[in-house]
Amino acid sequence: MSGPEEGAAERDLRDRIVTAAREFAEAEGWAGVSIRRLADRAEIDIGDLYRHFADLEALVAAVAVCAFADIAADLAEAHAEATDGPEGAWPAVVSAYFDFAYANPEVYDAMLVLTPDLALGVDGVPAAPRAVFAELRAALAPLAAGRDPDTLAEVGWSLLHGVVMLTRGGRLRPEAQEEREAMIADRLLRWP
Repeated sequence: MSGPEEGAAERDLRDRIVTAAREFAEAEGWAGVSIRRLADRAEIDIGDLYRHFADLEALVAAVAVCAFADIAADLAEAHAEATDGPEGAWPAVVSAYFDFAYANPEVYDAMLVLTPDLALGVDGVPAAPRAVFAELRAALAPLAAGRDPDTLAEVGWSLLHGVVMLTRGGRLRPEAQEEREAMIADRLLRWP
C-alpha cells in the first residue's frame, strides 16, 4: 500500500489502538495498562503500537484528546436539545457532563488527572479540550449577567469537576447527590 490508502490504514490502526486502550483502561484501570499488555489484549503488534505512540504517556494523551472530543459532542448535543431556551442549556449540559464523567471514570482521569499538559491556557493544546470549554462557556453565557463569561465557564467547569472527583472518591454524602447536581444546574451560577 502507498499513498492515501496507506494513510487511511495508519489512521485506522491508530484509532483502533486508542479505542483498545480506552476499553482496557475502563476494564482494568490505568494502573493495569502497559504497552505490552495492550498489544496482547488487542492483538496488535507491539511494533505498531510504538510506531504510533512513543510510550504509555503518549497513548494516554491520545485517549484523553479523543475523550475530550466525545464529551464536547455530548455537551453540544445537550445544549442543542435544551428545551427551556438559552437559560435551559446549562442544566442540560450539567447533566451530560456528569453522565459522561460517571460512565467513563478511567477515561475521565486520562482527560483531567493524568494529562496536565492538556490544560487550557497552555500553548499547543489540541482543539478538543478547547471545544469542551467553548461548550461550557456557550451554555453559561446567558447566565453571565455582566460577569466575564470565560471566568464563569472556568468556575462552572471547576464545580463540575470537583463534584465528580469528590463523589468518585466517596467524600460526599451519596443521599445528597441529586440535590448537589440540581443546585449546580439550576441555582448556584445564576445571578441573584
